[in-house]
Amino acid sequence: MSVVGWIVLGLIAGFLGSKIVNSSGQGMLMDIVLGIVGAIVGGLIFNFFGTAGVTGFNVWSLIVAVIGAVVVLWLYHALAGRRGA
Repeated sequence: MSVVGWIVLGLIAGFLGSKIVNSSGQGMLMDIVLGIVGAIVGGLIFNFFGTAGVTGFNVWSLIVAVIGAVVVLWLYHALAGRRGA
């Protein structure tokens, strides 16, 4: 997948993941970064369980990336909440 494909997939996945976790977007740049990191994390999680991770620019890859973005956001909020308490 090209760099532009990763950026577009990251933007969509990061935006959807941030809407699922806390119902407000993180900003376009942060959504892209979150989505790309989420795609990597989601791919690792799915590969660990023996399923294909990110396979290109398709619906399956978007689902994997959104799940990964939700996991990353959940961990981020859990760690940030622990530090603030």
